[in-house]
Amino acid sequence: MPAEVRWLGVRLVEGTVIEELPIRASGLSARLGAYATCSATLDIPAAPAGWAEACEPRQTMLVLELHDPPHFDRTLVWAGRVVTREGGSGATAALGLATLESYLDWRYVTDHAWTGQDEASVIAAGLVGDANDVEGIGLVVDAPATGQARDRHYLATDDKTVYSALQELMAVQGGPEWTVEIGWADADRSAVAKTFKVRDQIGTEIDPPAAVFQTLGEASSTYTLTEDHSTGKAANHVVATSTGSGEETGVRPESVPARDEARLALEPRYELRFVPSTSIETQSVLDDHATAKLALVAGGARVLRLEARFDAYPRLGVDWFLGDTIGYELFGHRHPDGLVGADRCVGWDLDLERGIVSPYLLVPGEDVAS
Repeated sequence: MPAEVRWLGVRLVEGTVIEELPIRASGLSARLGAYATCSATLDIPAAPAGWAEACEPRQTMLVLELHDPPHFDRTLVWAGRVVTREGGSGATAALGLATLESYLDWRYVTDHAWTGQDEASVIAAGLVGDANDVEGIGLVVDAPATGQARDRHYLATDDKTVYSALQELMAVQGGPEWTVEIGWADADRSAVAKTFKVRDQIGTEIDPPAAVFQTLGEASSTYTLTEDHSTGKAANHVVATSTGSGEETGVRPESVPARDEARLALEPRYELRFVPSTSIETQSVLDDHATAKLALVAGGARVLRLEARFDAYPRLGVDWFLGDTIGYELFGHRHPDGLVGADRCVGWDLDLERGIVSPYLLVPGEDVAS
């Protein structure tokens, strides 16, 4: 592909660049409010003398940098902690990587009692503080208030990870979205900044969208629309439960059933029970989780996966980012008259070998036109 691809070995905490490394990676991906993993291969004979220090597990991260003027100007696209390293008599070392959100799954929530506090500037920021304030990885916390007050009580004895607590907070009805973004920390581009970002909604929503994928466009987009109504992916009657017990009754707390009455008038009941998080004792919190889950599963899981040239408009990291609303104008055998719409990008995959990027869009049923 035309863009120059560079892999940098970077100190995880300080963010300082150690060495450029000869890396080949497969399966790069990003997900909103979640971490992703991938594998990479390092060419030892082609590596600088200090290569081992630059990819030391637990202490370093590998950062993907792209340079393709005027489209990319040393843009940082992806970063992953080095989790595993394997090598021996062969000429390569195999590396296992996990995006920076994964670190939050290594740290545990301490005691907190938040009542009527902002979900982002107080609760999410306080949770990530448990992972970051003492012996963390040096995250910059960007969590302005969203104006949504919530109640959350946590006990250190619940052994809940910061990652799981943040995922639960995001999964509640109208909950705040979060991710970890990377960028250059200085003008000399000698260090990488890691920012924990919280918003009521990550990304931009513009009408018309800034990025539009087209079957006949420059990027030569192809697509697959998946409709999944398997167990756990579709339901019209949803109950959220807890692993805890009621403070007064001793009975396991559960939500009022969230129901799609319109669908129930046309189809049999499809039930779903799920545990959004451990030790939730407040029914109103469980009610919010059930309502949020119903909104996701009432119509089944509908995901539009695009495949497009990475080096053509619209470009990842330039024209669109994780969480953005992305437009599409697509034609295929299933939709000969066109599949046209705009939906949010909740994740992406990047295949550097093929030069292909694949954004994932959540597609509500009413947005599908054929």
